[in-house]
Amino acid sequence: MISLSPHTALAGALFIALTVAVYWVLRRVYARVHFVLLNPIFSSVVVLIFLLVVFHISYNAYMTGGVWLRDLLQPATVAFAIPLHRHFRLLLENAWSVAAGVVTGCLVAVTSTALIGRGFGLPDVIVRSLAPRSITTPVAMEASRMVHGLPVLTAAFVIVTAFCGLLVGPWVIRLLRIRTPIAKGLMYGAGAHGIGTSRAFELGDAEGSASSLAMVLSAVLTVLVVPWFVPWLLQI
Repeated sequence: MISLSPHTALAGALFIALTVAVYWVLRRVYARVHFVLLNPIFSSVVVLIFLLVVFHISYNAYMTGGVWLRDLLQPATVAFAIPLHRHFRLLLENAWSVAAGVVTGCLVAVTSTALIGRGFGLPDVIVRSLAPRSITTPVAMEASRMVHGLPVLTAAFVIVTAFCGLLVGPWVIRLLRIRTPIAKGLMYGAGAHGIGTSRAFELGDAEGSASSLAMVLSAVLTVLVVPWFVPWLLQI
């Protein structure tokens, strides 16, 4: 049981209300002006940071309420199982494609991140924090702890990765002429995890289901690979 003072509880409730209100408004804006940078998951973060800076609200103060929303990430991730059930047969028919895409995406993400980080001379702790950037936040933070990275820094890298995937995703689809719903979903789920999955569901239910599966499998595979693969890469 978490015990909060009345003042802290009130502040937390206000910050939760602020976050939900900002997201609700920006979601309505995005519904009218369907521009990728106005995606509410992206734009609400920018607006909230702006408000915290302008009104001189510390991160710790905001997290008295934000921590409750953060903790909802885990059950929200589990909820992606619902669309998976709806399209289970379609995903099963493409099992080999899904497996190949997820394994390739995971290995390329971890390997390229570690090698590029070393190439730029980044400290090992930064490289370890970067390695699990391509999976959903709560799992990425745990994977970062497993390799002695900085979970908070990893969370920031995850968000940046997701936003980059959101921006370049449509361009990649056009450039590579990706047509099938499964392929589009796998790209978003393996490359931009939760935010990418929200974008995939905008394309269609099948795309979203494939993205959900890719996101979950990528998280599981990364947790298995990172603890032994990243230290090995750092010794090369």
